[in-house]
Amino acid sequence: MERELFERILNSLIEGIIVVDSDETIAFINDEALEILGVNGEEATGAPVRETIPNTRLHIVLKSGEPELNRIQYLKEKTIVTSRFPIVNSQGEVHAAMAVFRDITNVEKMAEEVINHKEMEGLLTSIIDATYDAISVADEKGKIVLVNRAYTRITGMSPDFVIGKMATVDIAEGSSLHLEVVRTRKPIYNARLKVGPNRKEVLVNVTPLFVKGEFKGSVGVVHDISEIERLARELEDTKRLLRYMKAKYTFDDIAGSSKLMQVAIDQARKVSKTRATVLLNGQSGTGKELFAHAIHNSSDRREESFISVNCAALPENLLESELFGYVEGAFTGARRGGKKGLLQEANGGTVFLDEVAKMSLSVQSKFLKFLQDREIKPVGGNQTYKLDVRVIAATNVSLEKLVASGEFLPDLYYRLNVVPIVIPPLKERPEDIPEIARVVMMRLNQEYGRMVTEIDPAVLRMFEKHDWPGNVRELENVIGRAMISMELEEKTIRLSHIKGILEKPDKREKLPEGSLSTLLDDYEKEIIKDSLQRNDWNKTKTSNELGISIRSLYYKLEKHGITDTQENR
Repeated sequence: MERELFERILNSLIEGIIVVDSDETIAFINDEALEILGVNGEEATGAPVRETIPNTRLHIVLKSGEPELNRIQYLKEKTIVTSRFPIVNSQGEVHAAMAVFRDITNVEKMAEEVINHKEMEGLLTSIIDATYDAISVADEKGKIVLVNRAYTRITGMSPDFVIGKMATVDIAEGSSLHLEVVRTRKPIYNARLKVGPNRKEVLVNVTPLFVKGEFKGSVGVVHDISEIERLARELEDTKRLLRYMKAKYTFDDIAGSSKLMQVAIDQARKVSKTRATVLLNGQSGTGKELFAHAIHNSSDRREESFISVNCAALPENLLESELFGYVEGAFTGARRGGKKGLLQEANGGTVFLDEVAKMSLSVQSKFLKFLQDREIKPVGGNQTYKLDVRVIAATNVSLEKLVASGEFLPDLYYRLNVVPIVIPPLKERPEDIPEIARVVMMRLNQEYGRMVTEIDPAVLRMFEKHDWPGNVRELENVIGRAMISMELEEKTIRLSHIKGILEKPDKREKLPEGSLSTLLDDYEKEIIKDSLQRNDWNKTKTSNELGISIRSLYYKLEKHGITDTQENR
């Protein structure tokens, strides 16, 4: 009897109610819920909720034990507002979950009748309070009858102060648009005003309210102009991020408005319209590859190939065959039929040679011939191929010094150094750091699935004082580590998040001093001793662990004076 009465009460409500048990099956669903969702009661009760109710989150609430309040949900032609609650037993365990929801598809119609139907005011207030834009409602005489929370946030004026007063009460500069709509009965769009005691500059839209053809007042929507400007910046950041995801960098992706950076960008823009060879000079992490992409994408070759080659990542013989290709049988392990080189793959487009200083003299010589003749001969082959390839090279060391020491061919240097562009390190343009940090933060949000929106000014000031030996790459590392350490609900990177990540140079661990060979020998000796101790001084096991022959191990033991007598020390 009690259960029947309980169900009759729940079925009389105008809210839909669903209760699921710990097995995620529907234990109860009332008549209003069946009507809103369009499901059959006999089939729904006892059925798995995930298979029966579209877009349900009750199973999530069951697991998390956290309520979800006033969530908007779209079901085909209906819109509902839903709250979900965990149900806890006497032992404090979540053993069920309940959803209470309402069809709000006709909220707009309800809003038109709000002035004559005071009983609906509470519902309308709840709805408009959930909106981010400021809203004010005036009656047919121009008196304020309703404002939302965002109105107070933007104007600085409370509901108790403005409700019941004429709509001029919040105007600091300009005329009341509510009173203008009372006079004309016509909407007003995109009017600029200053409102509230702080004279906040806003953009306002006011539209008349008609109920059955009779004028009943007006609704004003107030936008904070500073917020609009922020959204415009975010839109530009989003466009930049999308280009990043597609790996199509342009000059718009290069953050930095400092004089030094603008000089580099202007030089790159000008040379991009030509076919001249470019040499990008800059420390590691300054964005040389970004410049190379931008030059290519701003040139008449933008639709052709862009191939990037890191000269430091490939050994001499492999770099030569990768650049120039090879014919079948050119060397042991050569692919049947040979292989086309990267220069051929880039024909008509651009090749980017990063860390060109790492290119061996023999490869330099062959590449110099290509730049002179604009033709190549694959490794092991006799046939030459004429190519049209634009070359962009990059280096983080002084090629002039390498030329002087005989490590870089002078003729190749002059061929590459047709248009030199110097990309300044981060420490020389600290004014660019806030903009770069914001771009990095947005990209890492995408990569890490986070929603960080701000960087505390105190953090930015610390960033601006740091030397950044690793340049933008180091800045990315610091911001990334800070974001990983943040709680999911945190939106702002603060000093506490970078504590221990970004230290002053004098606080870094001091490296040992001495010649490189001595330091390496000392390190090798410690590694061998540690391995011997782990393997109870079994030399066969130790050599296997270290990946060296037993003969090499005995040689190193003698070299470093490591004897079995040290076992008991």
